[in-house]
Amino acid sequence: MGIAQTLLRSRAVAALASPHGVDRYLEQVDPMWAAHEVRARVVDVTREVDVAGHPPVATITLQPTSTWQGHRAGQHVQLGVELGGARRTTRVFTVSSPDSRPGDRFTITLRANHDRPVGQGVSRFLVEEARPGQLVHLSQAEGDFVLPDSVPEHVLLISAGSGITPVMSMLRSLQRRTHRGRVTFVHYAQSPDHQIFASELADVRASGYGIDVHLLHPELGDPAFSPMWLERLVPGFREVPTWLCGPGPLVDAVRAAYAGSDALRVEYFKPPAAGSGEAGGRVAFTRSGVTVDNTGAPLLEQAEAAGLAPEHGCRMGICFSCTARKTEGTVRHVVNGAESSLPDEDIQVCVSAPVGDCSVDL
Repeated sequence: MGIAQTLLRSRAVAALASPHGVDRYLEQVDPMWAAHEVRARVVDVTREVDVAGHPPVATITLQPTSTWQGHRAGQHVQLGVELGGARRTTRVFTVSSPDSRPGDRFTITLRANHDRPVGQGVSRFLVEEARPGQLVHLSQAEGDFVLPDSVPEHVLLISAGSGITPVMSMLRSLQRRTHRGRVTFVHYAQSPDHQIFASELADVRASGYGIDVHLLHPELGDPAFSPMWLERLVPGFREVPTWLCGPGPLVDAVRAAYAGSDALRVEYFKPPAAGSGEAGGRVAFTRSGVTVDNTGAPLLEQAEAAGLAPEHGCRMGICFSCTARKTEGTVRHVVNGAESSLPDEDIQVCVSAPVGDCSVDL
């Protein structure tokens, strides 16, 4: 870490930048300058799948700020964008590129889902509207659906649909590490036209090097998953370390096949669970002179419901744009559950929910 970064992350600078945090000021000078927050610029948007009547799939290449700590193959990030000048919306996406180091470029590959209410605008915007130069907000990489440091001699990767992204990250990492063992890669797609990474996987299949690629397409009459089929493909599969990501029916079928085995690791696409405060008491927004009944929701949501418009950014506790002074009361951090009753403390109102009576300088 350079001297400038060390200084910017110091307590003295944090105190001078209170209550907004140093990153809020750095962003005004250059959006790619940060001391704590992670941001990224879109470098490229490449269509992977574009079938008429179906949501398209694209790979987004991102150049993060120097605060990006890198990722392990199989991990995911929370990504936030500002849609139509409104509040920032976030969604979780798996990284599709190989292991990255601090500050490295990386990719996410996603489908522009139009029919999912949670975060649907984020995926659609990134696939259909984002252009190079677009700024996004990120969390650090998260998740334990990863390969071990010491990779087993034989690895089995099973996926379907967009569940291919974490296992593709693993496959790419194994190739870059020049893994000398065996990799069996099984993926289900609706048809060859729906196959994500089709060209790259065709090259991998043709090159060999210990990687067996099996792309299955129900529309062409390829066999559905069954324990008997997998046993023929990988004899003794219940003893082979396996990573699985895909829709519910496939996950259920594979789990049943591995019953009694500890070789299977499973990934789900879902945002982290969040707690809440406790309803009851009153919340006073002292600067505005507004007092409301405490619903237990995060303070930012309660302020907005009361007609206030506090400054905010990521809405997930990363950017510190929503920091405000709590003068009285107890708040609970909705992600990690930690409570604090200290008077006159700076809190992030997007992830702080009041427990009982509370007063905040908003």
